This record gives sequence, C-alpha cells and structure tokens, in this order.
Amino acid sequence: MTDKLKIAGAVLCIAVGMWAFYHFAEMALGLRALMVLGGLVLGGLCAWWSVPGKRFVTFAQEAWVEGQRVAWPSRQETVRSTLIVFAFVVVMSLFLFLVDKIIGWLVNLILVTN
Repeated sequence: MTDKLKIAGAVLCIAVGMWAFYHFAEMALGLRALMVLGGLVLGGLCAWWSVPGKRFVTFAQEAWVEGQRVAWPSRQETVRSTLIVFAFVVVMSLFLFLVDKIIGWLVNLILVTN
C-alpha cells in the first residue's frame, strides 16, 4: 500500500471520528468524545505506518532529546529578564510619546502660522 493511501486512510479515520461526534448528538458526551479519540488514534496509527509518519516520529523523538539538552534559565534569571524588558518598554513608550507630542506641536506650529 502506498504512503498516499495510508495518509488518506489516516485523514479518513479522523474525519469519521469527527463526523460520528456530530451525527450521534443524542448520545452521551463521553461516548462521543471516545469516538473522536478513536478516530484520532486510528488515524495516528495509519499515519505512523507510512514513511512520512515514521519520519515525523523520529523528528519528534530528536526534538524531545534536544529539548532536554537546553539550558533553561533559573527563576531569578527569568524574573530579572522580564523586569528589564518591562523597563525597556516603559522607557520606549515614554520616548515615543514625547517624539509624537513634539512632532504634533511642530506640525501645529507650521499649520497655524501659515
């Protein structure tokens, strides 16, 4: 079976799960949610058996390993960086406010005197 058919089957499984959720509106919400979940699981299995699906799983595993190697900042570093960004935003907003008022004053001065 080609990979395109496997991916199409995965999309079809997900679509059937979504269709079942809305078609069986009179059933309990938990059962309808299980229909969607079943469609997602079957779709995931169909996609996993394809070459692109296996490449995606390999990519996700490598990304997880890479995420564990990241040197995350401490709480103190995060708070310090946040305060620096906040202070910079306040200073820049005041600067832009002043520049806007000065340009507005100059334009008003030019238009009123002419």
